[in-house]
Amino acid sequence: MDINSSVLFNSTTTTTVSYDATTEKACELMDMKCFMILTNGQSIAIAALCLTVGPFTVLANILVLYIVFFTPQLRCRPSYLFITSLAFADLCASINFVYSFVSFHVFRQRDEDYVFLFKLGGVIASFSASVGSLLLTAIDRYICIHKPSEYRTILTRRKAVTCLLFTWSVAVFIAFLPLMGWNCIKSKDHCCELFPLVDKSYLACWIILITFLLVFIIYAYIHILWKAHAHSVYMEKQKEGRKGQVKIGHRRMDIKLAKTLGLILVILIVCWSPVLTLMIYDLFAKVDKDTKKVFAFFCMLCWLNSTVNPVIYALRSRDMRNVLLSILPRYKRQLPSLEGSTESDGHFKNNNTITTISSSAGQCNVVNSENCL
Repeated sequence: MDINSSVLFNSTTTTTVSYDATTEKACELMDMKCFMILTNGQSIAIAALCLTVGPFTVLANILVLYIVFFTPQLRCRPSYLFITSLAFADLCASINFVYSFVSFHVFRQRDEDYVFLFKLGGVIASFSASVGSLLLTAIDRYICIHKPSEYRTILTRRKAVTCLLFTWSVAVFIAFLPLMGWNCIKSKDHCCELFPLVDKSYLACWIILITFLLVFIIYAYIHILWKAHAHSVYMEKQKEGRKGQVKIGHRRMDIKLAKTLGLILVILIVCWSPVLTLMIYDLFAKVDKDTKKVFAFFCMLCWLNSTVNPVIYALRSRDMRNVLLSILPRYKRQLPSLEGSTESDGHFKNNNTITTISSSAGQCNVVNSENCL
């Protein structure tokens, strides 16, 4: 009797070990179920956040697109073309990310391998285009600060459109490389543990690309801040003998620019560094279940970046706010004309800068443009 009980116990133990080993092996083979790691409470929190923030993100970016598209004075400026690209990328990122993220983690929908890679490609393309548009915006402001007298020659509307087409082409091509074969559907040995079916070598290349773009953006804005500060100090020294109000004006401009660029840099670092850090960790170490949960919530930060972008880059613009107020009947009569506006997408210019833009059949003629500070 004792012998039979011992055999039965050993048999049950062996069966349990075998089942656990099979489950672990299935996770190693990139079974979709192994990535659906959120609890019911966490899934509800994700769904609530998507339902509250998602509509705001979509409406904010649509508003930016509407303002630029139906305002010829803005549509003809390269700066606002980049803002339009950023808004469209963030709009696509919000829709693709929320739909894919909620269906996977909340409703636990398991798609076919190539359907999943197609959805993932849409998310990657949107976020890559968003970061690329941020880079173009940073370069635009960098040129405007670094070479203000040559800005209109260096960055024409045609060059801006060419840069946008190149950026979107590269973003879409890179995003759909896993769908075109650079995946680990057949070879399971090199799959990353944060994304199903994604090859580690592809993840490493994408990390390098996004990191390079973000570093370049940060460098450009730090250089802009330094250049603006140096210009402000120089102007104060040149006008020492004049009224103190001039000094205060330049100090206020310097402080305003520092706050804006500081906010941009903080948001970029906060939104992207946690995700990229865990992706790099995935390349060199084994990822456990808790780390996957943390990564799922960190991905929400990248999406929140698409939420704040229209506020930081577009709606803070005085020209765009004026156009927005013109939509409201109460403020329509009080709207100042955009003709002769000295503002171009947040470029901080002095009072001596005069830019006259005339719109005729979609053509933009700049009469005079000197400084961008």
